Amino acid sequence: MTSQVRGVQLARLLGQWHALPGRRRSPDYAALAAAVRGLLADGRLPLGVRLPAERELAEALRISRTTVTAAYRQLRETGHLASRRGAGSWTMLPGTHRVASTGLWTPLDDRDMIDLGVAALAAPPELVPAAHAAVEDLPRYLSGAGYHPTGIIELREAVARAYTARGLPTSAEQIMVTSGTQHALDLVLRLALAPGGNVLVESPTYPNALAALAARRARISTHGLAVDGVGWDADLLLGSVRQTRPKLAYLIPEFQNPTGHLMPAELRERLVATAHAAGTDLVIDESFVDLPLDGTPLPPPIAVFDRHSRVISIGGMSKPYWGGLRIGWVRASAPQVQRLAAARVGVDMASPVLDQLVAVHLLAQAPAIVAARRTQLVTQRDALLDVLAERLPDWRVGVPRGGVTLWVELDGPISSALARAAEEVGVRLAPGPRFGLDGTLERFLRLPFTLPAADLVEAVGRLAAIRYDLDRGVGRPRWREPAVIA
Repeated sequence: MTSQVRGVQLARLLGQWHALPGRRRSPDYAALAAAVRGLLADGRLPLGVRLPAERELAEALRISRTTVTAAYRQLRETGHLASRRGAGSWTMLPGTHRVASTGLWTPLDDRDMIDLGVAALAAPPELVPAAHAAVEDLPRYLSGAGYHPTGIIELREAVARAYTARGLPTSAEQIMVTSGTQHALDLVLRLALAPGGNVLVESPTYPNALAALAARRARISTHGLAVDGVGWDADLLLGSVRQTRPKLAYLIPEFQNPTGHLMPAELRERLVATAHAAGTDLVIDESFVDLPLDGTPLPPPIAVFDRHSRVISIGGMSKPYWGGLRIGWVRASAPQVQRLAAARVGVDMASPVLDQLVAVHLLAQAPAIVAARRTQLVTQRDALLDVLAERLPDWRVGVPRGGVTLWVELDGPISSALARAAEEVGVRLAPGPRFGLDGTLERFLRLPFTLPAADLVEAVGRLAAIRYDLDRGVGRPRWREPAVIA
């Protein structure tokens, strides 16, 4: 069944649609159509959703039905709306688009785009030798069927050793290998969360985690993170757990995505105790745990404080190594791992053996690879901070002690408008609302420092020009129509 957005819901999402850049030189219907395209661009309005009837939307926006009719007509002409008499109108996309690595529908001719929507590094030089070594190891697995629902033993042991080295004794039986961290989260949700279950998340948080929760029809409550300081207000976070008693809480304590905050040890211990008392399971995303910068010491893993199997940790190879190597894992109790393996049978059976062997060889070189990554990230982070201070001094940004992103507070609620305009000058952004639930966070922007320093400097230069054009109302952007679909 096709989902539908009501008039009042769409009006709330549109917000101050008539205040978009260039409005004074454009009729209301064009501004309204552009605002709907903008909602598609930052993912707040999915594809295939039936829009409200013209009269309903006109009443919700307190404008004439003629304006809505003209806006819908323009959306049909640009390929963003399909209508059938008596049945309604559905959001869609024009042709000649493809899905980019960000989950965006993008034009096919965007090879010169500086993509700041992806917070991931290019592959390290050690990847190709590791792949060659993995091919040499492969024959000893070829006599079997190749299905290893919990992962090959070599990789599970390597991951277990890494946890043990962090002060969390772990056996291979507590590790399940998955096809990336997102897959790990999906499997955990399938096991631990019934449809419609209550989940607590940080705000802002990782957009694809929100997508996974939406797929489970979860009822999501949020704990807001401060821009400055440690991010988590301990009393508010623990109070939210006690009051809402969620079935799950999904948290990113190590260099939180997108803010870069690091949760202190004292709060970790209190969080586990509070979760146990509330009957809440903690799903801890450790995607960035290998990337502390500037010699930042890491607190103990949250699972160190767990005595009741309330903590399930997930992680993977994407951030410290390479996103194209789809290897992730779950660390949980041995019985939980077995239940996850049983749940996995209906999804993908097992992860590729060859990819797992590549991961084994990369993890054997982890100290050297990760050290080089940290050095690279510090250089790129500092270059990005310097050019932001020079070209956009009114933007506020803290210095993250790890991870790969800056969470920037802009000088106005312009994040989505800036992202749309930036497409025209060859820069792709992930605007703030993508990291929240309700279309807020328009004053924020995530900027990863995973690209070479020269690309980051060039991108900020283009953003500075666009920012000042928005102030002057110059050059209303032509919409390139990317739309989040996942």
